[in-house]
Amino acid sequence: MKKKLFKKISFLATFDGEKLLEDVDMVVMDNSIEFIGNAEDRFKREEFDEVFDCSGYLILPGFVNTHHHMYQSLFRNIPEVQNAKLFDWLIFLYEKWKNIDEEGVYVSTIVSMFEMMKTGVTTTSDMLYLYPNGKNELFDSEIEAARRVGMRFHPTRGSMSLGRSKGGLPPDSVVQSEDEIIEESIRVIEKYHDPSKHSMIRIALAPCSPFSVSEELMVKTLELAEKYDVLLHTHLAETKDEEKYCLERFGLRPVDYMDKIGWLNERVWFAHLVWVNSSDIDKLSENDVGMAHCPVSNMRLGSGIAPVVKMKERMRIGLAVDGSASNDTNNMISEIRTAMLLQRVKYGSNAMSPFEVLRMATMGGAKVLRMDDYIGSIEVGKSADFVGFNLDRLEFAGCLSNPLSALVMCDAKSVDLSVINGEIKIKDGEILDDEVEYFVREHNRISKRLLETSG
Repeated sequence: MKKKLFKKISFLATFDGEKLLEDVDMVVMDNSIEFIGNAEDRFKREEFDEVFDCSGYLILPGFVNTHHHMYQSLFRNIPEVQNAKLFDWLIFLYEKWKNIDEEGVYVSTIVSMFEMMKTGVTTTSDMLYLYPNGKNELFDSEIEAARRVGMRFHPTRGSMSLGRSKGGLPPDSVVQSEDEIIEESIRVIEKYHDPSKHSMIRIALAPCSPFSVSEELMVKTLELAEKYDVLLHTHLAETKDEEKYCLERFGLRPVDYMDKIGWLNERVWFAHLVWVNSSDIDKLSENDVGMAHCPVSNMRLGSGIAPVVKMKERMRIGLAVDGSASNDTNNMISEIRTAMLLQRVKYGSNAMSPFEVLRMATMGGAKVLRMDDYIGSIEVGKSADFVGFNLDRLEFAGCLSNPLSALVMCDAKSVDLSVINGEIKIKDGEILDDEVEYFVREHNRISKRLLETSG
């Protein structure tokens, strides 16, 4: 067992309520928080394996990213779709994505996690829904990469079964049969899902969207999730085009369609929820449905502004960077600031406060992923997942009358400290991994290969 002391923390935002502690120590035993207070009154210096001086630091819980497609970081900044809306963007990129392989998924997951880690993420989800030509091992490559990086991971086994020949949006070359999808969902749950406290890997199931899977698969996946007690996830109400598709195909708007098939329940969280009305919000709230809010992606694709201000007191809401080809970054700090500013643009200057948006990024995300019993706040007994910002930096000059809101109101570029499951991942602003540059080079090589292969 290893015991670490983080001493003389200038500011500790626990997100257990609204406390901001000053000049405090924190003791970490192995992977969990053992003590918060004055360590000199309780411990001897020789008890600790490592001691970190956190003078001048603000420490808070690590951020929780609730929706992503990490393989898409291989397809960022493609000129042909820089100005495309979602459906056109997808139709173009499906032809690029169809050549994805295990190497590409492995390296892009590592690169995406490194970039998220630098911007404060300690837990992430991911929706991998693309398995061209039966490449089911792509999901295993993601798991292997997350273990390599050491990030807490709640991936979703995504799926697409409805190709163009059956009225769906994706080409037939990237979809799978529903029998294979169910078999693979069972395989990855039984192989990887760990429901225990402090778990580093949990699995959820995620039919991709109303326009890429059948109603039958949605229902079968719901039944499977109930049997194995795992969560459910999908995209929903992202664009007006999706609403038009649902009305034409099902005779229902997206949320009403989810209600019809039993997908409004406490194990579900939806990505986006941009085009929802007051009746939709009532239904989502009454059924304890969660939400992954993706402001930058929604802006970049021109999808719209989710009415978070009308939902934030009624629903479990977390933040998400979304796919790096629709963002085009893995920057959670940018997502946090944008989330607040975007609500203010539409609803006024008091629509969302810095504390509210930081709570969404921490405890909000933990609640969405049903992991708030051990992450999302800094409390004794919880996992040691936290990040730190050195406030003695140029971008924080003159803003320390409220150090916590400074992270949102000012230019918090990246973290100076990252601890995940008790392990130091970033120290003095540097990722403690000798292969970061190697993976960046590999990422660029693979990206070029995939783009050239697809013509």
